[in-house]
Amino acid sequence: MSHAPRIPTVVSCTLLVLSLGVGATGCGGSHGNPLSAKPYDAAGQVAYNGPAGSQKADPNKPLEITAKGKDGRLTDVTAVDGNGRYLAGELTADGSRWHSTAPLVAGAHYTVKVSTENEDGSPGLRTLTFDTEAAKDAVEVQFGPDAGKYGVGQPITAQLSKPVKDKAARAVVERALKVESSPSVEGAWYWVDDKVLHYRPKDYWPTHATINVHSNLEGVKIADKLYGGASKPLKITTGDRIEAITDASAHTMTVKRNGEVINTIPVTTGKPGFATRNGVKVVLGKQYFVRMRGTTVGISAGSADAYDLPVYYATRVTWSGEYVHAAPWSVGSQGAENVSHGCTGMSTGNAAWFFENINEGDIVTVVNSIGDDMTPFDNGFGDWNVAWDKWRAGSVIAADVKAGQSRVDSARLRPGV
Repeated sequence: MSHAPRIPTVVSCTLLVLSLGVGATGCGGSHGNPLSAKPYDAAGQVAYNGPAGSQKADPNKPLEITAKGKDGRLTDVTAVDGNGRYLAGELTADGSRWHSTAPLVAGAHYTVKVSTENEDGSPGLRTLTFDTEAAKDAVEVQFGPDAGKYGVGQPITAQLSKPVKDKAARAVVERALKVESSPSVEGAWYWVDDKVLHYRPKDYWPTHATINVHSNLEGVKIADKLYGGASKPLKITTGDRIEAITDASAHTMTVKRNGEVINTIPVTTGKPGFATRNGVKVVLGKQYFVRMRGTTVGISAGSADAYDLPVYYATRVTWSGEYVHAAPWSVGSQGAENVSHGCTGMSTGNAAWFFENINEGDIVTVVNSIGDDMTPFDNGFGDWNVAWDKWRAGSVIAADVKAGQSRVDSARLRPGV
C-alpha cells in the first residue's frame, strides 16, 4: 500500500507548528499584552474607609473601596475574614467604587485584595488588612444533648443565651446552625420559642450514624447591634433502633430492635384519672432507684391515691414523672388491667431486662390509652408527634422550601428572588 498521500499532511502540520511558533515569539517582549505583566503596587490608586493604624473598624458600618484619581479604576475586590468567609459586595459599572452589601463580622480579621487597571490596561493590586471591633451584645449557643451515644429518637437542641424574635434575625441564626449526619438524612430546625430550637430528621436517625453539630454564628450580625457569639461543637452517635410499643388496652409492651421483636412484656398503665399519655416519647434517662411520692404530682398526702414507694429500674420518659419501672406490687394486674398512676409498671425481672436494653434517646410509644396525647416540647421530647409538614413550618428557612428539595433547588426554581 502506498503512503504517499500522508506526506503532504505531515509537512502541512509542520508548517503550521512553525507558523504558531513564530506568532508566539512575536507576542513576547516589552510590547506584550499588559495583562501578562506582574501587577504593580496600586496603593496610590486606592482609598478605603477602614480604620487607621491599630484602630478597629465598626462592624455596623459598610466597607467602601474607591479609586483615587482619574488614571485608573477598580476591576475586582475580594474581602475575606479569618474563617474564610467572603464579604458580599457590589462594584459600580465604571469601576470607581466598591461597597459591601452584607454586614461585616464582629471581632474578625479581614484581608481585602483590590485589583485595579490603569489607562494602559496594566493590572495593579493592593492588599489591605484590618480588624473589626468585638460584639458588645452576643448571642451564644449551647447545643444538646451532651456528647455521647444515643438512640435514634434523640433530637438535637440549641439553647440561645438571648431571645431572637424577628423572622429575619431568626433566619440568620438558623442558617448558621449546622447539623451534618453520616449517613445523610433530611432534617430541619424548629423554633420552640425565642431562645430554644430543636432539630430532628424527617424520620428517626439512621442506626449507627454520626451526627456533628456546630455554629457559624460567631461574629455574624443577627440584628441591629446584636451579633452571634461563641459555641462549642457537638458530636453524637446512634446505636440500634430500639422501640418499645405499649398497648394500654392490651396491657402489653412489645420491644423491637431494628424492626425485629425481641421481647413482649405484660404491663399495667395508668388507671382512669391517671391515664398514661398516648404518643411517641424519647427516653430521658435511667435511674436504678427513685423514691416516688404522690405529692410531687399533686396528690395530697393521706388521700386514697397517695403513695410513697421505693422504685427500682426506673426509665424516665417525661419530666412530669412518667417512668417505665419495676412494680412488684401490681404483678397480679400486669397484662390484665391498668392500675398505676400513669407510669408503665412491670415485674422486677422484666424491668431489669428493659433497663439493660434501653438507652437515652430510644423510643417509647404508647397507643390505645384513654389518656391525653403527649405534648411536643413542654414535658420531655415529644418532637416525633409533630407531623413533618408542620415541623418544617416551624423552621424559618425550611418553610420556604418544598419537601424533598434543597434550598439550592428552590432558588433555581425562583430565579427572580
